[in-house]
Amino acid sequence: MVRITTLPVATRDVRERIQRRMCGAASASLMSGLMMRKLLAILLISCWASLACAQKADLIVTNAKLVTLDTASTIAQALAVREGKIVAIGGNDAMEGLIGPATRRVDAGGRTIIPGLIDSHIHAVRAGLTYATEVNWIGAKTIPEAMERLRQAAKARPESWIIVAGGWSELQFAEKRRPTLAEVMAAVPDNPAYIQLFYSAVLMTPKAQQALGMSADQLPAGITTERAASGDATGWLNGSIVSISALFDRLPRPNFEENVAGTRQFFTELNRLGVTGIVDPGGFSIYPSHYAALQKLWREKALSVRVAFSLFAQNVGAEFDEYKTLTPFLPMGFGDDMLRFNGLGERITGAMYNNNAPDAAAKDEFREIIRWAAKQGLTVTIHWQEDKSVHHLLDLYDEVNKETPLAPLRWSIAHLDNTSSETLARMKALGVGWTMQDAMYLGGDRIVAQAGEAARSMPPLVTALRMGVHVGAGTDAHRVASYNPFVALQWMLDGKTVGGLSTRGPDETPSREDALRLYTVGSAWFCFDETRRGTLETGKLADFAILDRDFMSVPVEQIGATASLLTVVGGKVVYAADAFSSAK
Repeated sequence: MVRITTLPVATRDVRERIQRRMCGAASASLMSGLMMRKLLAILLISCWASLACAQKADLIVTNAKLVTLDTASTIAQALAVREGKIVAIGGNDAMEGLIGPATRRVDAGGRTIIPGLIDSHIHAVRAGLTYATEVNWIGAKTIPEAMERLRQAAKARPESWIIVAGGWSELQFAEKRRPTLAEVMAAVPDNPAYIQLFYSAVLMTPKAQQALGMSADQLPAGITTERAASGDATGWLNGSIVSISALFDRLPRPNFEENVAGTRQFFTELNRLGVTGIVDPGGFSIYPSHYAALQKLWREKALSVRVAFSLFAQNVGAEFDEYKTLTPFLPMGFGDDMLRFNGLGERITGAMYNNNAPDAAAKDEFREIIRWAAKQGLTVTIHWQEDKSVHHLLDLYDEVNKETPLAPLRWSIAHLDNTSSETLARMKALGVGWTMQDAMYLGGDRIVAQAGEAARSMPPLVTALRMGVHVGAGTDAHRVASYNPFVALQWMLDGKTVGGLSTRGPDETPSREDALRLYTVGSAWFCFDETRRGTLETGKLADFAILDRDFMSVPVEQIGATASLLTVVGGKVVYAADAFSSAK
């Protein structure tokens, strides 16, 4: 706006000239204002168009049965993803306004979509290191089938080591027995072969023993020869988790390129089974340098599974020094959405590991470390098997809790299949969670023989949920279990071992939805992510899987054979079966 001022001391013509000049200026100014407004309008329209374009979805999936696992147990039809997060959940029509020229569209064809599965206790980093060079017997139903897998590996890698590192049980075979030394040697006569059964037994061919400088008279510490009733050696060697792990450490290791290839392959295999996240508790035989392959894939943004990993003590007697040396470079939560440090465990000290009767010295050492860990804000997960002795652990936790509250730190106990209501109550009071695995799937027959009727309530899943204990599901793969989450989910629902023995009673059998919650948002709690993933809701990370069958309705006995047809992590397709190959 132009303001005109009347000048009192001027002749008429001067005044007129001034007025003409001022009117011209006002006219020019008015024109300039109109142009400015027009320009602003164009800019606003342009910005609005850009914003509207930016608000379009990157990916939309329609015609699905979405099991959201939200608090209302909503079943939806479609979802939209933008910048790695879910931006809309609802019906097909609700997605129309989010479709833009760059939006990828996937028609699920009525199939079921679940949140990405999260294994709360799996030794996946270690498994990946050797996955490209090992043989696995997961799913093999007969000994001839297992031997054929050895033969194929020997054919692919002549004269190389043939290693089966676990994840199987003799009860999975129709023959209900272990392979003999003669059968293994017939299958791979020219290769050194090492076959491991859980952490209790190993079969090594003569070539393998010779390569490691072993003989019947020169066995490693803690390893003994197994003999039949006749007194003859069976070819199998027996040992403990510590001695067998030490023996495994003597085997030739894959090179770095094989570590990277194996990690990539194993994570893709997990994606094929709908797994999008893991909580890894370290393990025997995995040292700081062994994380290099994982870190390489992370740097290259090539990880297809979200990894939260913890530090497992390797140097017995010097555990505290190990933690104080390494953790300054790994503060709690260090990392990003794909790779993050998640504290200490599952072995905190060697003296307390699998020790049902720890002495005062063992407790003092353990107390010193966990008190320090609590003050550092570190999460702690601990391997503990027996309820009868877990009071030793919880008494120490009670002491530390008086100084530093444990609940915000999300400490957890792994395994503990025979836990009691009393123990669960103590865990609830401390805010300590429970990571539960399907150990009884492969080992349940033996446990039933030992525990009898008590096995009907092992593990007490429903009791734990009713009491409000945080529970996450997992496998403990791959040396003592299969890594297949659907095998674990089926076992959670039917309580049957691999040999077909029904163990758990109906009182401790969760619903399908509750079982799925334990494998998703339940597990996410253990890495502080339950508000960011584990359910399909707007604002959460877009991690999900389209299944080849409806988990919620198929016969229970079919759940174990479930696989993903399309797995998405952060809006990115990380696995696609042939039916969805165009979605990659």
